[in-house]
Amino acid sequence: MGAVAGAASVYGNTPIDVVKTRMQGLEAKKYKNTLDCAMQIWKKEGFFAFYKGTVPRLSRVCLDVAITFMIYDSIIEMLNKYWKKPAN
Repeated sequence: MGAVAGAASVYGNTPIDVVKTRMQGLEAKKYKNTLDCAMQIWKKEGFFAFYKGTVPRLSRVCLDVAITFMIYDSIIEMLNKYWKKPAN
């Protein structure tokens, strides 16, 4: 389940990250603003340019989120055993 959440975050954020990276790069001066950057990428390179670098990022994020979910569940289970709720 954690890997699915990680994948969703990658596919949702990668286009924004691509635009941000282009605007912070050495050739940032060729863009007037964020919208201009996105439009130039769309016109010159096409839709899939917004997803450059997705595979390495997807691998890292899915693994990271899956491990985090697994560790979180283990810690919650351990804490619940240690701090049991008092019986009424």
